[in-house]
Amino acid sequence: MDKEAAMPMAQQKTVVLYPSPGVGHVVPMVQLAKVFLRHGFDVAMVIAEPPAGSPDFRIVDVDRVAASNPAITFHVLPPVPDADLAAGPGKPPFLLTLQVLERYNGELERFLRSIPRRRLHSLVTGMFSTYAADVAARLGVPVYAFFASAAATLAVVTQMPALLAGRRVGLKELGDTPLEFLGVPPFPASHLVGELLEHPEDALCKAMVDVWRRNTDGTSGVLVNTFESLESAAVQAMRDPRCVPGRVLPPIYCVGPLVGGDGTSPADQGRGERYGCLAWLDAQPEGSVVFLCFGSRGTHPPEQLREIAVGLDRSGQRFLWAVRTPAGTDDSAFLPEGFSERTKDRGLVVRSWAPQVEVLRHPSTGAFVTHCGWNSTLEAISHGVPMLCWPLYAEQLMNKVFITEDMGVGVGMDGYRAGFVKAEEVEAKVRLVMESEEGRVIRARAVARKKEAAAALEDGGSSRTSFARFLFDVENLDKQLGK
Repeated sequence: MDKEAAMPMAQQKTVVLYPSPGVGHVVPMVQLAKVFLRHGFDVAMVIAEPPAGSPDFRIVDVDRVAASNPAITFHVLPPVPDADLAAGPGKPPFLLTLQVLERYNGELERFLRSIPRRRLHSLVTGMFSTYAADVAARLGVPVYAFFASAAATLAVVTQMPALLAGRRVGLKELGDTPLEFLGVPPFPASHLVGELLEHPEDALCKAMVDVWRRNTDGTSGVLVNTFESLESAAVQAMRDPRCVPGRVLPPIYCVGPLVGGDGTSPADQGRGERYGCLAWLDAQPEGSVVFLCFGSRGTHPPEQLREIAVGLDRSGQRFLWAVRTPAGTDDSAFLPEGFSERTKDRGLVVRSWAPQVEVLRHPSTGAFVTHCGWNSTLEAISHGVPMLCWPLYAEQLMNKVFITEDMGVGVGMDGYRAGFVKAEEVEAKVRLVMESEEGRVIRARAVARKKEAAAALEDGGSSRTSFARFLFDVENLDKQLGK
């Protein structure tokens, strides 16, 4: 169903944003839309739904997002035929998703042609919807990518084709052998995005390498949700001719941190439960609460939840724990006997959801146990909260390395690679961050990063300047296109 409202009649230029599917990609793109709105542009956001049942992307409630952002025009593309692409035995669902996204190009082109060319400023794609660059090229529309992960991740995936070239076996064979990329601290090969560990001729591995290559090959630049002082080495690496020998990369524009200011994801706004946990935080001492939240897809089995509970109990620290469990699950299925009674004066367990941004910016929050998704990472950095890193999947394992070794604002939770973190580790790392001298240094560094993030977004700050440079470059590109 078309969620598009009437296009504005004013003659401002229109920016079309085309995020990758899923809440984790749409949320930062909404924040980017707000930046364009503040600069006087009309913004249309085009949504392509992933294949039904795709486990890789949480479906976006477009009506709810649109209601929360009335200044943005939303358009949901009509479904495209995908029966001939249907996943067969052993076909990865994410490969189907990428193939469907490429097939959406026809519907996207029809939408773009509905906007008078003189009004169309640019097309900004998501990191996985870069097939749309082919459409923009046909129409003579400036096209840019928005990379919703770390600049360090962009640096890694940009250098992947050279690493894979000529390999006869997958990188999985390297195990924990350190990999080195220009601008990025060394990390174990096992920490790469899982699809990139497969054989270089594997269909999904090839598709992932291709779609990420398109971020810097086929676009006129990449907007990255970061700020330069946070990831200066990675950003400088992509300006270095050694990054991709024989190819000059397009400009990299650091325009972040773009994080929500209302403390809710668009899919969850309006839930009254958030007020209870914030009221509870109001009654806690400043910087005293450990917040545990593992994202929209982060779940743990009951045995792991019990270990977390035991570790929190033994730590003696205050905590706010957002727990995602299957519907109908009783607390007794994962909380040790007597846990609630013993911790009732210093802990709160919230089922399923908590308003993450509002919790992180609350003065009572002192540390964040996180899955290291990039949105969550930026939210913690923007509010000066140190992280206890427990990555689960995708690029989160690389993010853990960047957070702990490059940015210096977190510690790792031993056991995450094996898929099980013991109670003793939970207790030890919570105490380390909240009580030790090492923790004091990390907390101070997190506060310093918060100040850097705020400075980047101020008038004259690095991200404001970078966005202005992007607008200037688009204007020059329009002149070259003869518009």
